[in-house]
Amino acid sequence: MSDKQFMILSTLEDIEFSIELIMKRFETIDSSDDFLADENGLDKLDSISMRLVAIGERFKNINKLTDKKLLPKYPKVNWKGVKGVRDILSHHYFDIDAETIFIICDSYLEELLIARNNMIGDVKVMVSDPNGTNFSSFPSLLSGNA
Repeated sequence: MSDKQFMILSTLEDIEFSIELIMKRFETIDSSDDFLADENGLDKLDSISMRLVAIGERFKNINKLTDKKLLPKYPKVNWKGVKGVRDILSHHYFDIDAETIFIICDSYLEELLIARNNMIGDVKVMVSDPNGTNFSSFPSLLSGNA
């Protein structure tokens, strides 16, 4: 296993941990108003937002490590949105919109977790590439190319 492959797999494990933690924290949230209803809701909004920042940053790193070749293999995921949320939350923290965070948690995390899980298999295929960088022939279960 190359160092690059190890870094990508480690990063994907971090992403899985963060997504699952968000899902656990989101279990009791029924609407965006729940984030704003009390201190507990605000704590969840803050912690979920920070995990979304971490996820966006990690996917940016994966994109760099794979020379922007792995993420496009999963076109059902809005990668610009994943990375963009990270930028907004990092640089405009006081503009956090509870409704947007609610929609992300309610509608997009499962899709992101599925893509992450499929990436594990794609990255493990890198073993046959001595440089650990050939993503051009990887199948993508989400794009229907498998």
